[in-house]
Amino acid sequence: MIDRATSAITLADLRRYAIARSLFAPSGLQRAIERLGFVQADPIRAPARAQDLALRHRVGDYHAGDLERRYPELPVEEDFFVNYGFVSRAVYALMHPRIVRPAWSATRRKRALAVLDFVRERGEAHPRDVDAQFAHGAVTNAWGGSSNATTHLLDAIHYRGWLRVVRREAGIRIYGVRPDPAVDDVPSPRARLDALVDVVVGKYAPLPAARLGAVVRRLRYGAPQLAPGIDSALARAKRCLAHARVDGADWYWPADETPREFADALDGEVRFLAPFDPIVWDRARFEHFFGWAYRFEAYTPAQRRKLGYYALPLLYGDAMIGWANVTVKDGALDADIGYVRGNAPRGPAFARALDDEVARMQTFLRPRPAV
Repeated sequence: MIDRATSAITLADLRRYAIARSLFAPSGLQRAIERLGFVQADPIRAPARAQDLALRHRVGDYHAGDLERRYPELPVEEDFFVNYGFVSRAVYALMHPRIVRPAWSATRRKRALAVLDFVRERGEAHPRDVDAQFAHGAVTNAWGGSSNATTHLLDAIHYRGWLRVVRREAGIRIYGVRPDPAVDDVPSPRARLDALVDVVVGKYAPLPAARLGAVVRRLRYGAPQLAPGIDSALARAKRCLAHARVDGADWYWPADETPREFADALDGEVRFLAPFDPIVWDRARFEHFFGWAYRFEAYTPAQRRKLGYYALPLLYGDAMIGWANVTVKDGALDADIGYVRGNAPRGPAFARALDDEVARMQTFLRPRPAV
């Protein structure tokens, strides 16, 4: 049954709510990661990596690369959630021990254990050191190309939770052996799944039923051993979450939040958002909210691109009015802006807001002074 108290909510209410709840007041880095639950990562730097582009809006005085620089000191893990990225230790613990099927062959398991012993003896290891020791050769990757077999095996060992990323060196993962986890008060599989669904909802709400189901089912990648219980967890969540029928779809969000209470938190600022920002990530919801289709075209042949190699959606208030391709040339930032309606909004307010965002982006990209 649809809650009558929320029956008058409109799509515009949900759009403003989605923006305002995601763009919370900037906080410290660890607090922001815990609030988001998960920060999706991407290796492309145009003009910065996706995780940095997302965090710059949510962490005070954030500079590109701060997460990588501070990672060794933070209770954060690189891992797969619904995609690959960074999770808090609490979320990490909900997904492990990760049981992967089918199990490795005896030969592959023997190789993995040898790599594990090698990393344990060294304390930490760069993939090139592991490759020099074992020279596993090459394998065919998921895209049909050739990948270093050692890198492929390290990825698989890391995914199983035997290794963790201790830091990065020039963007390359440096691995260490994961400490044995505490075994006290281990939640039941049902409790783990319910908590993981809460993380999904906390990050991506509000979501229509179809999109909620799609993203929750992606938990089979982060916790494959819990996959049989995902549909039941989704059904439990739907019974507990706040919901309303809007534009012919049932929308869901955390039970302790009221969409209209977030509307006053919106401002008139311009923001360049990352392609995987929580506001942008769900392309179907994006199109429903903003009336146009955003596409990530970094892997699209240049002649077929419509928005650009790494177009950043341009948010102005509660409207997504265009996109920006941001580059740095000879130390100067260049923002090539495209507009959905063909032209920029009229008046000085938008011009000032755009200038402010360009200035913030310049500061964000500027190397942090050495301490």
